[in-house]
Amino acid sequence: MSPQQVQLFGLKKSAATRAAERFFKERRVKVQFVDLGTRPIAKGELARFIQKFGLNALLDREGKAYERSNLAYLRTTEDAIIARVIEMPELLRLPLVRGGKVLTVGEDPEGWARMLEG
Repeated sequence: MSPQQVQLFGLKKSAATRAAERFFKERRVKVQFVDLGTRPIAKGELARFIQKFGLNALLDREGKAYERSNLAYLRTTEDAIIARVIEMPELLRLPLVRGGKVLTVGEDPEGWARMLEG
């Protein structure tokens, strides 16, 4: 059974986040949007995505925020990076989407479609 609702973590100004929202709404799937600009992602929720993809896969290495953060040059712990990501969601490849047991990172229409196959 496909999920009747997906949880979408993103930023309103993110084109990929808006694309995901549109994808699910066009398919009449209820979207619970968590705007990371106003409410940081819970550490436990972020941990789910890290467990599946690894922290590096979640980071938007091409983005301006990553460049400005100097994360590429810092020698730091994973916990410190996680704390930075919670403070600065634009460091993530958004959106993070959870539908049932399926998780996706970034703009991933194939992954979103898999969520709906259930």
